[in-house]
Amino acid sequence: MAAKAENVKEPINEQAVASIYGNLRSEMNQIYSKITELEMEVGEHSLVMNAIQPLDPSRRCYRLIGGVLVERSIKEVLPAVQRNKEGIEELIARLNEALEKKKKEISEFETKYKIRIRKSENEVQDESGRKEGSAQGVLVGPAAGANEE
Repeated sequence: MAAKAENVKEPINEQAVASIYGNLRSEMNQIYSKITELEMEVGEHSLVMNAIQPLDPSRRCYRLIGGVLVERSIKEVLPAVQRNKEGIEELIARLNEALEKKKKEISEFETKYKIRIRKSENEVQDESGRKEGSAQGVLVGPAAGANEE
């Protein structure tokens, strides 16, 4: 067990370094996707709030709670939707902090192990001054996650 803990702190070979680096990048991508998902939910909450705010507070509306559709009045639903939206916004803020920490961790890891991301041949040729619009076809790069941020 002690040897396994040492491998996590100080990788033995290039494959271990690459594996750890890939895991870090994967974790960062998961945080990105969760933030995007939650931002979409905030947008949906805003749409609902904007739609029901001008209506009569005593008017009935339906809300999906845990897979169950319940009937409530607008004056009951509006504050609940507002609280949910605020909670999601707090979560997004915490995820953004975690994302910044993860970016810093990746940057330190890259510096420590002198990791550089290779560009595909097409990207290298594009930088060397090819004319705009001359690239045609489908770009097929390395495996997913290899050079994504």
